[in-house]
Parts: sequence; C-alpha cells; structure tokens
Amino acid sequence: MEGAGAGAGFRKELVSRLLHLHFKDDKTKGAEAAVRGVRQAQAEDALRVDVDQLEKVLPQLLLDF
Repeated sequence: MEGAGAGAGFRKELVSRLLHLHFKDDKTKGAEAAVRGVRQAQAEDALRVDVDQLEKVLPQLLLDF
C-alpha cells in the first residue's frame, strides 16, 4: 500500500520468510505476527512493515507461546 493515509502495509514474501525462519512451533499464528507488525509500523508512522518492526514485536510473540 502506498500513499498518504493508506495505512501500513507489508510484503507477503518478507513476512512469510521471517515466519518460516524464526517460528518452528506449529502453534505460532502468522496472522498475529502480521497484525502486531502493522501496529508497530503504524506507531512509527511507517508505510510498510519491514524487518525492523517485526524484530520489535518478535519478543512479544515468543512470550505468547
């Protein structure tokens, strides 16, 4: 998603690769990681979820499982 007011977006390939690399437990929910990444990006006024945002929410996700 591009442009002002469009909100945060993320590239499917990036999210998929990060999830496959870091989450070996079948209980991990990909949608939850995506939602938290989007919220982090919004808090930083970023237009896209990047590795930086996912790295910031990773500890929260790991504590959930």
